[in-house]
Amino acid sequence: MKKINPQARYHETNEWVLKNNETAQLEGNIFTIGITDFAQTVFGKVISIDLPKVGTFIEKNKELVIIESNKTTTEIESPLSGKIITINAELKNHPNWLNDSPYDQGWLVKMELTNPSEWENLMSADEYKNYMSVFYNKI
Repeated sequence: MKKINPQARYHETNEWVLKNNETAQLEGNIFTIGITDFAQTVFGKVISIDLPKVGTFIEKNKELVIIESNKTTTEIESPLSGKIITINAELKNHPNWLNDSPYDQGWLVKMELTNPSEWENLMSADEYKNYMSVFYNKI
């Protein structure tokens, strides 16, 4: 089994989401989104990434970013609906961070959530592990 961050929640299309508690001013409504360790393995070596613009509103299950790798070009869907408040601009110069550090340096965006129930409906780390174990049994 690939690495799973126990503090994150997970979308069935292999994105992780962490709730940020950076300041009380943000009222716990800011979330960091990235791709899972499993996803980066499937993609292969990441060559480039197309990130959204800060201020863009993105709906759940709509295009969040496009990742180009040595194997494929993949549209990553947003696991939540909200406004992009920060992007990981360093990924432009270091796309390898998605492969080397998908839960730390390789985060994609920070989003201000518009529908709190979407966060609650994501899988816990244990649920995601069980979900992925079913997938691994099929291959």
